[in-house]
Amino acid sequence: MTQKVTIRRLPSGVPGMDELLGGGIPEFSFNLIAGMPGSGKTTLAHQIMFSLANPERRALFFTVLGEPPLKMLRYQQQFSFFDFDKINASIKFVNLAADLLVGQFDQVLARIIEEVESFSPSLVFVDSFRSVVQSARSAADPSAFGLQHFVQTLGVEMTSWQATTFLIGEYPAQEEESSPVFTVADGILWLSQHVHRDAMVRKLQVVKMRGQAQRPGLHTFRITHHGLEVFPRAILKSDSTGDVQVSSNLRLTMGVPLLDEMMGGGLPAGYSLLVVGPTGSGKSVLATEFLAEGARLGEPGVIAAFEKSPNQLLSHRLHELVKSGHVGVIDTRSLDLSIDETLHDLVQLIKKMKAKRVVIDSLSGFELALASIFREDFRESLYRLVSVLTSMGVTVLMTAELEDRYTDLRFSSYGNAFLTDSILLLRYVELAGQFRRVVCVVKVRASAHSKEIRFFDIEDDSIRIGEALTQYQGILSGHPALHPAGS
Repeated sequence: MTQKVTIRRLPSGVPGMDELLGGGIPEFSFNLIAGMPGSGKTTLAHQIMFSLANPERRALFFTVLGEPPLKMLRYQQQFSFFDFDKINASIKFVNLAADLLVGQFDQVLARIIEEVESFSPSLVFVDSFRSVVQSARSAADPSAFGLQHFVQTLGVEMTSWQATTFLIGEYPAQEEESSPVFTVADGILWLSQHVHRDAMVRKLQVVKMRGQAQRPGLHTFRITHHGLEVFPRAILKSDSTGDVQVSSNLRLTMGVPLLDEMMGGGLPAGYSLLVVGPTGSGKSVLATEFLAEGARLGEPGVIAAFEKSPNQLLSHRLHELVKSGHVGVIDTRSLDLSIDETLHDLVQLIKKMKAKRVVIDSLSGFELALASIFREDFRESLYRLVSVLTSMGVTVLMTAELEDRYTDLRFSSYGNAFLTDSILLLRYVELAGQFRRVVCVVKVRASAHSKEIRFFDIEDDSIRIGEALTQYQGILSGHPALHPAGS
Protein backbone atom coordinates (compact mmCIF):
# COMPACT_ATOMS: atom_id res chain seq x y z
CA MET A 1 0.00 0.00 0.00
CA THR A 2 1.75 3.16 -1.19
CA GLN A 3 -1.07 5.72 -1.12
CA LYS A 4 -2.16 7.36 2.14
CA VAL A 5 -5.80 7.38 3.15
CA THR A 6 -7.20 10.92 3.06
CA ILE A 7 -9.28 11.79 6.11
CA ARG A 8 -11.80 14.54 5.49
CA ARG A 9 -12.03 17.22 8.17
CA LEU A 10 -15.44 18.56 9.06
CA PRO A 11 -15.73 22.21 10.14
CA SER A 12 -16.99 22.38 13.73
CA GLY A 13 -18.94 25.61 13.27
CA VAL A 14 -17.39 26.91 16.52
CA PRO A 15 -15.28 30.05 15.97
CA GLY A 16 -11.65 29.34 16.86
CA MET A 17 -12.04 25.62 17.57
CA ASP A 18 -10.92 24.21 14.20
CA GLU A 19 -7.56 25.89 14.77
CA LEU A 20 -7.18 23.86 17.97
CA LEU A 21 -8.25 20.62 16.32
CA GLY A 22 -5.70 20.87 13.52
CA GLY A 23 -8.16 21.82 10.80
CA GLY A 24 -11.50 20.36 11.87
CA ILE A 25 -13.19 17.17 13.11
CA PRO A 26 -11.95 13.97 11.39
CA GLU A 27 -14.85 12.40 9.52
CA PHE A 28 -16.04 9.03 10.90
CA SER A 29 -14.10 9.61 14.13
CA PHE A 30 -15.26 8.51 17.59
CA ASN A 31 -15.11 11.50 19.96
CA LEU A 32 -15.70 12.30 23.60
CA ILE A 33 -16.85 15.72 24.87
CA ALA A 34 -16.15 15.66 28.60
CA GLY A 35 -16.21 18.02 31.53
CA MET A 36 -17.90 19.01 34.76
CA PRO A 37 -21.60 20.01 34.94
CA GLY A 38 -22.27 23.45 33.49
CA SER A 39 -19.04 23.61 31.50
CA GLY A 40 -20.86 23.87 28.13
CA LYS A 41 -20.71 20.28 26.81
CA THR A 42 -24.30 20.03 25.55
CA THR A 43 -24.18 23.50 24.01
CA LEU A 44 -20.96 22.60 22.17
CA ALA A 45 -22.51 19.36 20.89
CA HIS A 46 -25.61 21.17 19.61
CA GLN A 47 -23.54 23.90 17.99
CA ILE A 48 -21.48 21.31 16.09
CA MET A 49 -24.59 19.35 15.12
CA PHE A 50 -26.61 22.30 13.81
CA SER A 51 -23.59 23.54 11.88
CA LEU A 52 -22.97 20.22 10.12
CA ALA A 53 -26.46 18.73 9.73
CA ASN A 54 -28.17 18.98 6.34
CA PRO A 55 -30.35 16.70 4.16
CA GLU A 56 -27.24 14.86 2.92
CA ARG A 57 -25.60 14.68 6.38
CA ARG A 58 -28.30 13.85 8.91
CA ALA A 59 -27.79 13.83 12.67
CA LEU A 60 -29.20 11.61 15.41
CA PHE A 61 -29.12 12.95 18.98
CA PHE A 62 -29.73 10.46 21.82
CA THR A 63 -30.67 11.88 25.23
CA VAL A 64 -30.42 9.66 28.28
CA LEU A 65 -31.30 12.35 30.78
CA GLY A 66 -34.23 12.07 33.15
CA GLU A 67 -35.77 15.16 31.55
CA PRO A 68 -37.51 15.03 28.16
CA PRO A 69 -35.69 16.37 25.06
CA LEU A 70 -38.27 19.17 24.76
CA LYS A 71 -37.02 20.71 28.00
CA MET A 72 -33.43 20.62 26.79
CA LEU A 73 -34.41 22.10 23.42
CA ARG A 74 -36.30 24.88 25.16
CA TYR A 75 -32.99 26.28 26.31
CA GLN A 76 -30.86 25.33 23.29
CA GLN A 77 -33.18 27.17 20.92
CA GLN A 78 -32.18 30.44 22.61
CA PHE A 79 -28.85 30.28 20.75
CA SER A 80 -28.58 31.79 17.27
CA PHE A 81 -27.21 28.54 15.78
CA PHE A 82 -30.51 26.72 16.50
CA ASP A 83 -32.48 26.06 13.30
CA PHE A 84 -36.10 24.91 13.70
CA ASP A 85 -36.28 23.82 10.06
CA LYS A 86 -33.70 21.07 10.68
CA ILE A 87 -35.67 19.38 13.48
CA ASN A 88 -37.16 16.04 12.33
CA ALA A 89 -35.78 16.68 8.85
CA SER A 90 -31.99 16.69 9.17
CA ILE A 91 -31.91 16.21 12.96
CA LYS A 92 -33.77 13.63 15.04
CA PHE A 93 -33.88 13.44 18.86
CA VAL A 94 -34.36 10.08 20.64
CA ASN A 95 -34.89 9.74 24.40
CA LEU A 96 -33.32 6.60 25.95
CA ALA A 97 -34.51 7.28 29.49
CA ALA A 98 -37.07 4.41 29.39
CA ASP A 99 -34.41 1.96 28.17
CA LEU A 100 -32.13 2.93 31.05
CA LEU A 101 -34.81 1.97 33.56
CA VAL A 102 -34.24 -1.66 32.59
CA GLY A 103 -30.59 -1.19 33.48
CA GLN A 104 -29.06 -3.38 30.76
CA PHE A 105 -26.18 -2.28 28.58
CA ASP A 106 -27.10 -4.58 25.71
CA GLN A 107 -30.66 -3.24 25.49
CA VAL A 108 -29.45 0.35 25.36
CA LEU A 109 -26.94 -0.58 22.67
CA ALA A 110 -29.62 -2.44 20.70
CA ARG A 111 -31.90 0.61 20.78
CA ILE A 112 -29.10 2.87 19.54
CA ILE A 113 -28.28 0.47 16.70
CA GLU A 114 -31.96 0.18 15.76
CA GLU A 115 -32.39 3.96 15.53
CA VAL A 116 -29.16 4.37 13.56
CA GLU A 117 -30.16 1.71 11.02
CA SER A 118 -33.57 3.33 10.63
CA PHE A 119 -32.41 6.96 10.25
CA SER A 120 -29.00 6.38 8.56
CA PRO A 121 -27.29 9.38 10.16
CA SER A 122 -23.82 10.70 9.38
CA LEU A 123 -23.59 12.25 12.85
CA VAL A 124 -24.48 10.53 16.13
CA PHE A 125 -24.55 12.18 19.59
CA VAL A 126 -25.16 10.46 22.94
CA ASP A 127 -25.84 12.83 25.87
CA SER A 128 -25.10 12.02 28.63
CA PHE A 129 -23.03 8.95 27.92
CA ARG A 130 -21.91 8.70 31.52
CA SER A 131 -25.52 8.19 32.58
CA VAL A 132 -25.50 5.00 30.51
CA VAL A 133 -22.29 3.90 32.20
CA GLN A 134 -23.55 4.57 35.71
CA SER A 135 -26.85 2.82 35.02
CA ALA A 136 -25.11 -0.30 33.75
CA ARG A 137 -22.67 -0.37 36.66
CA SER A 138 -25.59 -0.41 39.09
CA ALA A 139 -27.49 -3.09 37.17
CA ALA A 140 -28.01 -6.40 38.98
CA ASP A 141 -28.34 -8.35 35.73
CA PRO A 142 -25.10 -10.37 35.27
CA SER A 143 -25.71 -10.51 31.51
CA ALA A 144 -25.14 -6.76 31.14
CA PHE A 145 -22.24 -5.88 28.85
CA GLY A 146 -19.03 -4.64 30.41
CA LEU A 147 -18.23 -0.97 29.90
CA GLN A 148 -15.23 -1.56 27.66
CA HIS A 149 -17.16 -4.03 25.52
CA PHE A 150 -20.01 -1.55 25.19
CA VAL A 151 -17.72 1.31 24.16
CA GLN A 152 -15.77 -0.81 21.67
CA THR A 153 -18.94 -2.24 20.14
CA LEU A 154 -20.54 1.18 19.83
CA GLY A 155 -17.40 2.57 18.22
CA VAL A 156 -17.15 -0.27 15.72
CA GLU A 157 -20.85 -0.02 14.82
CA MET A 158 -20.71 3.75 14.25
CA THR A 159 -17.55 3.49 12.15
CA SER A 160 -19.01 0.69 10.03
CA TRP A 161 -22.00 2.93 9.27
CA GLN A 162 -19.63 5.78 8.43
CA ALA A 163 -20.92 8.01 11.20
CA THR A 164 -18.98 10.66 13.09
CA THR A 165 -19.84 10.01 16.74
CA PHE A 166 -19.80 12.18 19.86
CA LEU A 167 -20.26 10.91 23.40
CA ILE A 168 -21.05 13.66 25.90
CA GLY A 169 -20.30 12.93 29.54
CA GLU A 170 -19.62 14.44 32.94
CA TYR A 171 -16.20 13.16 33.91
CA PRO A 172 -14.14 14.35 36.88
CA ALA A 173 -10.47 14.64 35.94
CA GLN A 174 -9.39 11.78 38.19
CA GLU A 175 -11.32 9.25 36.06
CA GLU A 176 -9.40 10.11 32.91
CA GLU A 177 -6.79 7.37 33.25
CA SER A 178 -9.12 4.64 34.51
CA SER A 179 -12.04 4.96 32.08
CA PRO A 180 -11.75 2.76 28.94
CA VAL A 181 -13.62 5.32 26.84
CA PHE A 182 -10.51 7.52 26.87
CA THR A 183 -8.51 4.73 25.26
CA VAL A 184 -11.05 3.89 22.57
CA ALA A 185 -11.90 7.49 21.61
CA ASP A 186 -10.22 9.03 18.57
CA GLY A 187 -10.74 12.55 19.89
CA ILE A 188 -11.21 13.97 23.38
CA LEU A 189 -12.37 17.52 24.11
CA TRP A 190 -12.20 18.57 27.75
CA LEU A 191 -14.24 21.55 28.98
CA SER A 192 -13.62 23.12 32.38
CA GLN A 193 -14.41 26.14 34.52
CA HIS A 194 -11.67 27.85 36.50
CA VAL A 195 -12.91 29.83 39.48
CA HIS A 196 -10.79 32.01 41.73
CA ARG A 197 -12.45 34.34 44.24
CA ASP A 198 -15.09 36.24 42.23
CA ALA A 199 -13.73 35.43 38.74
CA MET A 200 -14.63 32.51 36.47
CA VAL A 201 -13.07 31.65 33.11
CA ARG A 202 -14.00 28.73 30.85
CA LYS A 203 -11.24 26.59 29.29
CA LEU A 204 -11.15 24.00 26.49
CA GLN A 205 -8.40 21.43 25.98
CA VAL A 206 -7.92 19.07 23.04
CA VAL A 207 -6.61 16.09 25.01
CA LYS A 208 -6.45 13.85 21.96
CA MET A 209 -7.14 14.01 18.23
CA ARG A 210 -5.80 11.08 16.22
CA GLY A 211 -4.16 11.62 12.86
CA GLN A 212 -3.61 15.38 13.07
CA ALA A 213 -1.56 17.90 15.01
CA GLN A 214 -3.79 19.68 17.51
CA ARG A 215 -2.94 22.85 19.46
CA PRO A 216 -1.73 21.89 22.96
CA GLY A 217 -2.63 23.59 26.21
CA LEU A 218 -5.73 25.17 27.76
CA HIS A 219 -7.63 27.68 25.65
CA THR A 220 -10.20 30.23 26.78
CA PHE A 221 -13.75 30.11 25.46
CA ARG A 222 -16.85 32.16 26.11
CA ILE A 223 -20.53 31.22 25.81
CA THR A 224 -22.55 33.99 24.20
CA HIS A 225 -25.93 34.29 22.49
CA HIS A 226 -24.27 32.72 19.44
CA GLY A 227 -22.91 29.72 21.36
CA LEU A 228 -19.28 28.94 22.09
CA GLU A 229 -16.43 31.11 20.83
CA VAL A 230 -12.90 29.82 21.39
CA PHE A 231 -9.84 32.04 21.74
CA PRO A 232 -6.80 29.89 20.93
CA ARG A 233 -3.86 30.42 23.23
CA ALA A 234 -1.37 32.70 21.51
CA ILE A 235 1.87 30.88 20.75
CA LEU A 236 4.80 32.68 19.18
CA LYS A 237 6.22 30.39 16.51
CA SER A 238 9.96 29.88 16.55
CA ASP A 239 10.25 30.97 12.94
CA SER A 240 7.80 33.88 13.19
CA THR A 241 10.60 36.44 13.27
CA GLY A 242 11.37 35.47 9.72
CA ASP A 243 7.99 36.73 8.55
CA VAL A 244 8.64 40.34 9.56
CA GLN A 245 11.92 42.14 9.06
CA VAL A 246 12.35 44.91 11.62
CA SER A 247 15.04 47.47 10.90
CA SER A 248 16.14 50.33 13.13
CA ASN A 249 16.55 52.36 9.92
CA LEU A 250 12.77 52.57 9.58
CA ARG A 251 11.47 54.94 12.24
CA LEU A 252 8.00 56.07 13.24
CA THR A 253 7.58 59.67 14.30
CA MET A 254 5.90 60.20 17.67
CA GLY A 255 4.07 63.40 16.76
CA VAL A 256 6.41 65.43 19.00
CA PRO A 257 9.39 66.54 16.87
CA LEU A 258 11.84 67.18 19.70
CA LEU A 259 10.95 63.81 21.25
CA ASP A 260 11.81 62.10 17.94
CA GLU A 261 15.18 63.81 18.10
CA MET A 262 15.72 62.64 21.70
CA MET A 263 14.96 59.04 20.59
CA GLY A 264 17.57 59.13 17.86
CA GLY A 265 15.20 59.85 15.00
CA GLY A 266 11.92 58.37 16.18
CA LEU A 267 10.70 54.96 17.38
CA PRO A 268 12.01 52.02 15.29
CA ALA A 269 9.17 50.28 13.45
CA GLY A 270 8.12 47.00 15.03
CA TYR A 271 9.43 48.03 18.46
CA SER A 272 7.55 48.09 21.74
CA LEU A 273 7.64 51.30 23.78
CA LEU A 274 6.78 51.58 27.47
CA VAL A 275 5.73 55.04 28.64
CA VAL A 276 5.83 55.18 32.44
CA GLY A 277 4.97 57.93 34.85
CA PRO A 278 2.72 58.97 37.76
CA THR A 279 -0.90 59.95 37.35
CA GLY A 280 -1.49 63.10 35.31
CA SER A 281 2.03 63.13 33.87
CA GLY A 282 0.82 62.99 30.25
CA LYS A 283 1.01 59.30 29.29
CA SER A 284 -2.40 59.16 27.56
CA VAL A 285 -1.77 62.50 25.85
CA LEU A 286 1.47 61.15 24.40
CA ALA A 287 -0.33 57.98 23.27
CA THR A 288 -2.91 60.15 21.48
CA GLU A 289 -0.11 62.12 19.79
CA PHE A 290 1.37 58.82 18.62
CA LEU A 291 -1.94 57.71 17.06
CA ALA A 292 -2.69 61.14 15.59
CA GLU A 293 0.71 61.24 13.88
CA GLY A 294 0.00 57.82 12.40
CA ALA A 295 -3.34 59.02 11.06
CA ARG A 296 -1.63 62.03 9.47
CA LEU A 297 0.85 59.72 7.72
CA GLY A 298 -1.74 57.16 6.61
CA GLU A 299 -0.78 54.61 9.28
CA PRO A 300 -3.99 53.34 10.96
CA GLY A 301 -3.93 52.64 14.68
CA VAL A 302 -5.71 50.58 17.35
CA ILE A 303 -6.16 51.44 21.02
CA ALA A 304 -7.15 49.07 23.83
CA ALA A 305 -8.24 50.99 26.93
CA PHE A 306 -8.42 49.08 30.19
CA GLU A 307 -8.87 51.82 32.74
CA LYS A 308 -12.03 53.37 31.29
CA SER A 309 -14.85 52.49 28.96
CA PRO A 310 -14.41 53.63 25.34
CA ASN A 311 -16.85 56.52 25.88
CA GLN A 312 -14.94 57.73 28.92
CA LEU A 313 -11.57 57.25 27.26
CA LEU A 314 -12.02 59.31 24.14
CA SER A 315 -10.80 62.86 24.36
CA HIS A 316 -12.13 65.17 21.67
CA ARG A 317 -9.01 64.63 19.59
CA LEU A 318 -9.09 60.86 19.91
CA HIS A 319 -12.83 60.79 19.32
CA GLU A 320 -12.29 62.52 15.98
CA LEU A 321 -9.62 59.97 15.03
CA VAL A 322 -12.01 57.11 15.79
CA LYS A 323 -14.92 58.82 14.03
CA SER A 324 -12.79 59.33 10.89
CA GLY A 325 -11.87 55.63 10.83
CA HIS A 326 -8.14 56.18 11.38
CA VAL A 327 -8.17 54.58 14.85
CA GLY A 328 -10.03 51.49 16.04
CA VAL A 329 -11.05 50.94 19.68
CA ILE A 330 -11.12 47.61 21.50
CA ASP A 331 -14.01 47.22 23.93
CA THR A 332 -12.23 45.43 26.75
CA ARG A 333 -15.44 44.90 28.79
CA SER A 334 -13.23 44.59 31.91
CA LEU A 335 -14.97 41.42 33.07
CA ASP A 336 -13.02 38.18 33.59
CA LEU A 337 -10.87 38.66 30.50
CA SER A 338 -8.03 36.33 29.62
CA ILE A 339 -4.92 37.26 27.67
CA ASP A 340 -6.05 35.00 24.81
CA GLU A 341 -9.40 36.78 24.41
CA THR A 342 -7.77 40.20 24.62
CA LEU A 343 -5.08 39.30 22.11
CA HIS A 344 -7.63 37.70 19.78
CA ASP A 345 -9.67 40.91 19.63
CA LEU A 346 -6.52 42.98 19.09
CA VAL A 347 -5.20 40.80 16.27
CA GLN A 348 -8.57 40.71 14.49
CA LEU A 349 -8.92 44.49 14.58
CA ILE A 350 -5.29 45.02 13.53
CA LYS A 351 -5.80 42.78 10.49
CA LYS A 352 -9.13 44.39 9.63
CA MET A 353 -7.73 47.93 9.76
CA LYS A 354 -4.24 47.00 8.53
CA ALA A 355 -3.02 48.92 11.56
CA LYS A 356 0.61 49.93 11.98
CA ARG A 357 0.36 51.40 15.49
CA VAL A 358 -1.13 49.89 18.66
CA VAL A 359 -1.67 51.58 22.02
CA ILE A 360 -2.40 49.72 25.28
CA ASP A 361 -3.55 52.19 27.93
CA SER A 362 -2.68 51.09 30.51
CA LEU A 363 -0.87 48.02 31.81
CA SER A 364 -2.15 48.83 35.29
CA GLY A 365 -5.73 48.63 34.01
CA PHE A 366 -4.86 45.61 31.88
CA GLU A 367 -3.80 43.68 34.97
CA LEU A 368 -7.05 44.58 36.72
CA ALA A 369 -9.12 43.69 33.65
CA LEU A 370 -7.66 40.19 33.54
CA ALA A 371 -9.53 37.61 35.55
CA SER A 372 -7.86 37.24 38.94
CA ILE A 373 -6.73 33.71 38.11
CA PHE A 374 -4.53 35.15 35.35
CA ARG A 375 -2.95 37.96 37.38
CA GLU A 376 -0.40 35.59 38.90
CA ASP A 377 0.95 35.06 35.38
CA PHE A 378 0.79 38.72 34.40
CA ARG A 379 4.42 39.04 33.28
CA GLU A 380 4.18 35.88 31.18
CA SER A 381 0.89 37.12 29.68
CA LEU A 382 2.44 40.49 28.90
CA TYR A 383 5.42 38.82 27.24
CA ARG A 384 3.15 36.82 24.93
CA LEU A 385 1.06 39.90 24.14
CA VAL A 386 4.07 42.01 23.16
CA SER A 387 5.80 39.19 21.27
CA VAL A 388 2.79 38.31 19.13
CA LEU A 389 1.97 41.92 18.26
CA THR A 390 5.54 42.93 17.36
CA SER A 391 5.97 39.73 15.33
CA MET A 392 3.10 41.03 13.17
CA GLY A 393 5.22 44.08 12.37
CA VAL A 394 3.11 46.60 14.31
CA THR A 395 4.66 49.14 16.67
CA VAL A 396 3.29 48.99 20.21
CA LEU A 397 3.06 51.82 22.75
CA MET A 398 2.08 50.83 26.29
CA THR A 399 1.48 53.10 29.25
CA ALA A 400 1.99 52.16 32.89
CA GLU A 401 1.32 53.91 36.15
CA LEU A 402 4.53 54.48 38.10
CA GLU A 403 4.42 56.00 41.55
CA ASP A 404 6.80 58.95 41.84
CA ARG A 405 8.48 58.47 45.22
CA TYR A 406 11.11 61.20 44.80
CA THR A 407 13.61 59.13 46.78
CA ASP A 408 14.37 56.46 44.17
CA LEU A 409 14.55 56.15 40.42
CA ARG A 410 12.53 53.40 38.76
CA PHE A 411 12.00 52.80 35.08
CA SER A 412 9.03 50.43 35.04
CA SER A 413 6.39 48.74 37.13
CA TYR A 414 6.01 44.97 37.62
CA GLY A 415 9.71 44.46 36.75
CA ASN A 416 8.74 44.40 33.07
CA ALA A 417 11.37 46.77 31.66
CA PHE A 418 13.15 43.87 29.97
CA LEU A 419 10.02 43.07 27.93
CA THR A 420 10.13 46.28 25.92
CA ASP A 421 12.53 47.68 23.34
CA SER A 422 12.18 51.30 24.47
CA ILE A 423 11.27 53.18 27.64
CA LEU A 424 10.17 56.79 28.13
CA LEU A 425 10.04 58.08 31.68
CA LEU A 426 7.68 60.94 32.58
CA ARG A 427 7.83 62.39 36.07
CA TYR A 428 7.43 65.47 38.23
CA VAL A 429 10.11 67.63 39.80
CA GLU A 430 9.67 70.42 42.34
CA LEU A 431 11.33 73.66 41.31
CA ALA A 432 10.92 77.01 43.05
CA GLY A 433 7.73 75.89 44.72
CA GLN A 434 6.15 74.45 41.56
CA PHE A 435 5.63 70.98 40.15
CA ARG A 436 7.14 70.67 36.68
CA ARG A 437 6.86 67.75 34.26
CA VAL A 438 10.06 66.25 32.80
CA VAL A 439 10.75 63.52 30.24
CA CYS A 440 13.77 61.39 29.51
CA VAL A 441 14.56 58.50 27.17
CA VAL A 442 15.68 55.57 29.30
CA LYS A 443 16.45 53.18 26.45
CA VAL A 444 16.01 52.53 22.75
CA ARG A 445 17.41 49.11 22.03
CA ALA A 446 20.27 49.00 19.48
CA SER A 447 20.05 52.74 18.90
CA ALA A 448 21.78 55.88 20.16
CA HIS A 449 19.50 58.31 22.00
CA SER A 450 19.63 61.45 24.09
CA LYS A 451 20.53 61.21 27.78
CA GLU A 452 19.01 64.61 28.58
CA ILE A 453 16.17 65.25 30.95
CA ARG A 454 13.87 67.93 29.52
CA PHE A 455 10.92 69.93 30.74
CA PHE A 456 7.62 69.53 28.92
CA ASP A 457 4.13 70.99 29.15
CA ILE A 458 0.69 69.93 27.94
CA GLU A 459 -1.11 72.58 25.91
CA ASP A 460 -4.41 71.97 24.07
CA ASP A 461 -4.01 68.16 24.41
CA SER A 462 -0.56 68.38 22.85
CA ILE A 463 2.91 67.92 24.31
CA ARG A 464 5.48 70.72 24.06
CA ILE A 465 9.04 69.80 25.06
CA GLY A 466 11.21 72.60 26.40
CA GLU A 467 14.72 73.19 27.71
CA ALA A 468 17.03 70.66 29.27
CA LEU A 469 17.72 70.55 32.99
CA THR A 470 21.48 70.88 32.58
CA GLN A 471 21.36 74.35 34.17
CA TYR A 472 20.21 72.82 37.45
CA GLN A 473 22.11 70.69 39.95
CA GLY A 474 20.69 68.04 42.23
CA ILE A 475 17.84 67.38 39.84
CA LEU A 476 18.34 63.62 39.58
CA SER A 477 16.26 61.26 41.67
CA GLY A 478 17.72 60.15 44.97
CA HIS A 479 17.26 63.52 46.64
CA PRO A 480 14.31 63.92 49.02
CA ALA A 481 13.67 67.47 47.69
CA LEU A 482 14.48 68.71 44.21
CA HIS A 483 15.35 72.39 44.02
CA PRO A 484 17.48 74.48 41.65
CA ALA A 485 21.06 75.17 42.74
CA GLY A 486 21.40 78.12 45.09
CA SER A 487 17.78 78.13 46.19
